[in-house]
Amino acid sequence: MLTAAVAVWTPAGLAAAPAAHAEVVDVRYACETKIGDRTAVSPVDITAEKKGDAYAITMTFDKGVSDSPVELPKGVMTPRADLVLGGDDQGTVKVEGVPNAAAIPAFTPIRIGTLTGTYTPRADGTVTFTAGLLTVHALGMDAAVCTPANKPGPSLTLTVTGLSGDEPTPAPEAALPGGELPRTGGLSTTTALATLGGTVLLGGVGALLWLTRRPRPARP
Repeated sequence: MLTAAVAVWTPAGLAAAPAAHAEVVDVRYACETKIGDRTAVSPVDITAEKKGDAYAITMTFDKGVSDSPVELPKGVMTPRADLVLGGDDQGTVKVEGVPNAAAIPAFTPIRIGTLTGTYTPRADGTVTFTAGLLTVHALGMDAAVCTPANKPGPSLTLTVTGLSGDEPTPAPEAALPGGELPRTGGLSTTTALATLGGTVLLGGVGALLWLTRRPRPARP
């Protein structure tokens, strides 16, 4: 019996889908730079780590995509990129790197390194992340603007769960004995008019009763 139970449970455990699937994708960038057009191919890796209701996104480049005709001093180059969302979500996620920690010699490929950002899902579903526009900001200007030219596939497929996307439903009011709900707020126009009419009617009936019950004056 134990062997049979294990045989039944094991395939189900193996069939469980992972929350995220990352794949290194070669992206061929076509870059417009201040020294002319450049092309370069770099493997791109995108990963996600859940942080509360959001995900910390990391984009990693394996190779440089451009170079500079002059040396870039320490701290003057900062890369940024757009990740294109697909699947059950649309739009872009912005990721950004840190300034270069060391000087970059002239005519040396600029290594992009690691870029990070945050993705906040709006509903459950499967979302893909694909490398989009890459910008290298250096010496106070956008020194290189690079566009994926080979229509790369997604580098990350993320399964989002635990979000309904629905507004919370207000709790129903407690009912009074007999099943009647408590009345809150002012009376409606119809109810107010009905109440006023009933008051007038009762007042008229009372006056009529008073008049009919007045004692008659004694005859001389």
